[in-house]
Amino acid sequence: MQKFCLMLILGIDPGTQILGYSLLDTSSTQPQLVVMDVLYLRKISDFHLRIHKIFETTQRIIDSYHPDHLAIEAPFAGKNVQSMLKLGKAQGVAIGAAMSRDLSYTEYEPAVIKQRVTGNGTAAKEQVAMMLQSIFQFDSLPHYLDASDALAVAYTCHLEQTDPLGELRQQLKPKRATKSRKAQWGDFVKQNPDLVRRD
Repeated sequence: MQKFCLMLILGIDPGTQILGYSLLDTSSTQPQLVVMDVLYLRKISDFHLRIHKIFETTQRIIDSYHPDHLAIEAPFAGKNVQSMLKLGKAQGVAIGAAMSRDLSYTEYEPAVIKQRVTGNGTAAKEQVAMMLQSIFQFDSLPHYLDASDALAVAYTCHLEQTDPLGELRQQLKPKRATKSRKAQWGDFVKQNPDLVRRD
């Protein structure tokens, strides 16, 4: 197992309405949750001011906690192109704020994060949050699951550091081929002899 070098990971789930962030202390064998919260932006009507707020808040978090690395969720391709572009801007601004503080960063695809945390690349936000709750033993699920999504990104980064190949490679291996149609038909005939005509 590779020895990890990151001690404090800042996780960000980017968003222009609600941005989740968390800090995960990985200096001991069992990682510890330091902070899990959101930046609520819906009350700011001007999009440019929201972007500025993301940049400013990210810098403030970095200056307050001095993390070693930023782990951030990559934008996903959705049906709404405008929403995807806005999400990309939020992510870019958060990365820019990190770089302005000489902080390295890693992006993680949503499916990879879900796979790492729950073992299911299509898990719902609630499933991710509940799995994290069982790992980190926080009292209740956060009101906004963007916060737990941010923790999921930080935790994924920790897992990638400690076990870069990990179980994920095993889980993503191609599954064994299913039975051929001929074999499936044979099974059906055996199970349902009265339904098959033998003219």
